[in-house]
Amino acid sequence: MPKTVLKNVRCFAVGLDLTSHSNKLELTSEVEEKPTTNYGSDGWSEVVGGLASSSIAGEGQWEAGDAAPVDDATWAQLGGVGPWSVSANNSAAVGGLCYFTRAMRADYTLLGTVGDVAPWVSTAKSSWPLVRGQFAHPPGTARSADGSGSGLELGAVPAGRRLFAALHVLSVAGTTPSLTVRVESSADDTFADPTTRATFDAAAAAGGQIVRTDGSAIADTWWRLAWTVTGTTPSFLFAAALGIG
Repeated sequence: MPKTVLKNVRCFAVGLDLTSHSNKLELTSEVEEKPTTNYGSDGWSEVVGGLASSSIAGEGQWEAGDAAPVDDATWAQLGGVGPWSVSANNSAAVGGLCYFTRAMRADYTLLGTVGDVAPWVSTAKSSWPLVRGQFAHPPGTARSADGSGSGLELGAVPAGRRLFAALHVLSVAGTTPSLTVRVESSADDTFADPTTRATFDAAAAAGGQIVRTDGSAIADTWWRLAWTVTGTTPSFLFAAALGIG
């Protein structure tokens, strides 16, 4: 990706699309430095990595009144843990670069000076790694029947690492609607005999989930989402991301 002016950063916080409510987003990932300098260090400081952490800080325009604006969703999420996914200046199309994690909505600041557009500021603190992956389902495509998404060649998962998957259910319609999304892998892009590697809980309302594999090696290199939809005239809008971390 060449040098870029930030114009189209997408942000999904649990079941909320923050894109039209935010104008600043910053992602941080760091590892503590733990000193190990000793008399055998030849006069140089030595360190090893300690605990790792990451965070997502955002701000934008405050709105309230129903489940879509930032205020209602933030109050519901404050102190709660769920998936956060941020695009790298793309439309969240399948294959677009995405950074995502499992994070707790840690703080929320709202309102400001007379005459200003009412602002909000908030931070989410991670409890899982910040994963660099790709979007696996676009937010603007409604699903009303069983199906599967496009394959992504993310590569094999070495032992000790995991495949991470984030799901953001943004809107739900219909009578007794239910959406169950699973992560499948395959040795090639045909997905002739796919293997289910993880399954999200059935969703009947807007919200978010994040899952990961158990750390065992997986030789398959191709990955996709598949889903089952039930109910009377159901319809779901959702975004999702996959990555190895």
